[in-house]
Amino acid sequence: MVMEGSLRVIAVTITLFLWLLTIHPNFSTSESEVRCIESDRHALLKFKQDLKDPSNRLASWTAAPEEDCCDWAGVLCHNRTGHVLELHLRTFRPLYDDLRTDLQWHTQYKVYQRSRFGGKINPSLLDLKHLIYLDLSCNNFHGAQIPKFLGSMGSLRYLNLSFAGFGGLIPHQLGNLSNLQYLNLEGYYNNLHVMNLHWLSGLPSLQHLDMSGVNLSKASDWLQMTNKLPSLIELRLSFCDLSGSIPLLILGSINFSSLTTLDLSSNRFENTSILFWVFGLHNLVSLDLSSNWFQGPITVHLQNLTSLRHLDLSENIFSTIPNWLYSFSHLEFLSLHLNYLQGTISSAIGNLTSAISIDLSENELEGKVPRSLGNLCKLRKIGLFSNKLSQEISELLESLSRCVSNGLEILGLSSNKLSGHLTDELGQFKNLVILSLGHNSISGPIPWSIGNLSSLRLLNLETNQINRTLPQSFGQLSKLEYLYIGLNKLEGVVSELHFANLMRLTTLVASRNQLKLEVGNNWIPPFQLNSLILESWNLGPRFPLWICSQKHLQNLDISNTRVSDAIPLSFWNLSSQFIYLNISHNQIYGEIPQIPLIFSTPSILDMGSNHFKGPLPCISSNLSYLDISNNLLSGSIFHFLCYKMNESKNMKFLNLGKKILSGKISNCWMKWQSLLALNLGNNNFSGAIPASIGSLINLRSLHLYNNRFSGKFPLLKNCRDLFTIDIGENEFVGSIPLWIGHRLSRLKILSLRSNNFLGQIPKELCTLTSLQILDLSHNKLLGSIPKCVNNFNTMARNSNSNDPIFLFGWSTKSSSMPFESALLVIKGKVLEYSTILQLVKSIDLSKNNLSGEIPTEVISLQGLQSLNLSFNILKGRIPENIGVMGALESIDFSVNQLSGQVPQSMSSLTFLSHLNLSNNNLIGKIPSSTQLQSFSASSFSGNKLCGPPLIDDCSIDDVKPNTKNKGSSGGREVDWFYVSLTLGFVVGFWVVWGPLLMNKQWRIMYFQFLDRMGYKLGMFWHKLDSFYLNVVRFLSCY
Repeated sequence: MVMEGSLRVIAVTITLFLWLLTIHPNFSTSESEVRCIESDRHALLKFKQDLKDPSNRLASWTAAPEEDCCDWAGVLCHNRTGHVLELHLRTFRPLYDDLRTDLQWHTQYKVYQRSRFGGKINPSLLDLKHLIYLDLSCNNFHGAQIPKFLGSMGSLRYLNLSFAGFGGLIPHQLGNLSNLQYLNLEGYYNNLHVMNLHWLSGLPSLQHLDMSGVNLSKASDWLQMTNKLPSLIELRLSFCDLSGSIPLLILGSINFSSLTTLDLSSNRFENTSILFWVFGLHNLVSLDLSSNWFQGPITVHLQNLTSLRHLDLSENIFSTIPNWLYSFSHLEFLSLHLNYLQGTISSAIGNLTSAISIDLSENELEGKVPRSLGNLCKLRKIGLFSNKLSQEISELLESLSRCVSNGLEILGLSSNKLSGHLTDELGQFKNLVILSLGHNSISGPIPWSIGNLSSLRLLNLETNQINRTLPQSFGQLSKLEYLYIGLNKLEGVVSELHFANLMRLTTLVASRNQLKLEVGNNWIPPFQLNSLILESWNLGPRFPLWICSQKHLQNLDISNTRVSDAIPLSFWNLSSQFIYLNISHNQIYGEIPQIPLIFSTPSILDMGSNHFKGPLPCISSNLSYLDISNNLLSGSIFHFLCYKMNESKNMKFLNLGKKILSGKISNCWMKWQSLLALNLGNNNFSGAIPASIGSLINLRSLHLYNNRFSGKFPLLKNCRDLFTIDIGENEFVGSIPLWIGHRLSRLKILSLRSNNFLGQIPKELCTLTSLQILDLSHNKLLGSIPKCVNNFNTMARNSNSNDPIFLFGWSTKSSSMPFESALLVIKGKVLEYSTILQLVKSIDLSKNNLSGEIPTEVISLQGLQSLNLSFNILKGRIPENIGVMGALESIDFSVNQLSGQVPQSMSSLTFLSHLNLSNNNLIGKIPSSTQLQSFSASSFSGNKLCGPPLIDDCSIDDVKPNTKNKGSSGGREVDWFYVSLTLGFVVGFWVVWGPLLMNKQWRIMYFQFLDRMGYKLGMFWHKLDSFYLNVVRFLSCY
């Protein structure tokens, strides 16, 4: 019996061994004796010759005879025969997910780009007769066509060419691969295309087909041909330009009996009735119809797909969640994010008992999160961010703290209307990996129990009203990588204990709180950060030296942190790793080192509003944004502009304003053609603007105000993208060029104030239909105001956008885009407008020699807020219908020769808060209105007006002097000394002042002369005062 049992065991063992050999041909016990076939080895070496391998990944592929090709990287051989069976030459792309910042992803993507294979595919692959697996995915073959000879590799069962950089027409020869089971041609949108899919009929064994990104717009047979693949299990046709209807004859023959996975996302079907055939695929387990612009309610026919485990209907225009959808008790993954879903979430959501992930984010859902959601014990992800949910956060956490809290890994509730306090129940969610509650109205302190979230990798509490101190239990979150707590009301001290165990922390964004960091002078943090954003903390007064220990830091913002110290050289040596560096609005002093600040990639550097002194530094050509404004830097700009003139600069934004730079502007702008915004304002530059500045063809914003530039208007004909020109307060001469109207059609802001421009206002300016601010004041312009001002279309309508005028954008987690600013004189005050500049509409032509009448066409500018025509020689009447300019807040027509009455319609200007009509020839009664009577009498003085707010109320006649002769009072002797003295005074007075009193035009010109002299004296004393302050600051540094 024992012998018989032993024989049975041996028999079973032999049978099992033979079975393994049958199903696993590679199985062998003597693999050490098998070497690579020589012909296969030579084929691989030929293949390598035409392949570009920038990171030397195929270093093991050598021609040495003792080398076994079966040991080479990416090569898999048959264990018994030695034939090459598989080539794994994929380059792995970084995947974008919630736990990777844009910065980290871009860094990893660059590493991936440097490691991709390229070159050509050598036909020597045909010599690999036994090759069944070929993976060349995620490489870069630079748009080359897929080799036709691949269709002759008849042994292939697996072919993956996805994202390999192939382009053009897909060769029909691929249809000869009759043994193929897996084909992946996914690529970047529209790189590959087909005329038809007839060749698919030659692939009867195909089980997996992915042609996502291939242009199938001309393949009207796509459904018929894929339907003929009897073994097809998975079909992915995302981003294929599929659209239109499907013939009824075809619909009747659809029979994807084996299909379990279907992806038709990101096409242009628009109407779900086009996909009626899909709803008959009862074996479907996974269905992706996202990004197709489907509208209205979700089609009821989806409920026929009772086997579904994965349903993605995101990025469409569905309006409601149907109740029947909650009956899908087998559904594991449901995504409806980025639709227009409205209403509330039904409590029936608790019927989705198999749900692992539910994503309803980026919709318009209101109300509360149903308590029944807490009964879904398998839930790992809840995505509800960017809705209108309003609920106490404590109530919501309590409803989820039942069985959901045990397994929940992702909870996304940011950008809702959640309120109330976080409670200690938060500590029950111990498996949370991502907790996002940012952009709500949550208040109160952060509970100590947050330290219990031992699995937490990302925490987002930014932009709430969270207050009090940061609990030291943060130091227990040993797996935390990303922490966002900025824009709250946190206060108090943050110490080393708060960071005790945060070894994995890579991103800390905590700006705009009232927190103070107190750590030892020699503190070395346990983490190595990529991003550190501590704007508005108290880090000073000493520079935080611990930052110099962060060897991977790319994003740093310590602006407005009360640092009053010099920056150590060890910090400047980190410049090569920075992508974003902001140390502005501190009191940092000393010189910027003259070693070139090297930035390895297009980077942002903001050092504005500090006490840096000395010359401008040499800057890396990679820098894209530089702000060193409002410092004590001085000297010439030559070495800065002309540094490494053989290199083109990547600079897009350059702000050198508010310093004491001087001298002439160098003619070195030819290499700065990437510039979008240039600010040299508030310096002491002189001389003419060099011609090379006209080569800045991408320039959008130019600020040269308050310098001593001279010569004619800068030659900017080729800068057609300009929307701001501010060259005010300089010494430019000549006439305003006519080409401004013809060539700079995008201008929004034109400020030429306080120069010496003369001649007439060109009518060509009227072609600037986008103009919203025109300031030509304080010049020597004459002639009339052009009647074509009604062509200023932007001034004729109210602004419909509250967005600032952005200069350009960049993508960092910490920074915002720079926006345009301008100095404007409105309501008699000089103010700088920035964030609301897009709302301002203004015309200022004051203090010139303009004559004629105010054109009636000006009343069409009904979006105008400020109109200043003062100190000119304008005659005639104020336009009668000026009251239709309902947006006007400021009017100044003072010191002209205007006549007639104040228009009655002016009383309807309800927004008017500044009015000056003084020193004209206006007559009659001031119209009655609460608005006009609220101004002071000085607004109407120097005219022949009456009525409130003037003392003369128009009801009493002027008092006439008594001229009756009262006779002589007696014969006193005349004192001729006093008579001659009186006569001399009278004669002298009338000789000097008589012409001015009798001739109003002379009088106006005389007062304009006095005004200009006063203005220049004021500017002189202002600059003298600034010079004195800079001398004091300079001396205080010693």
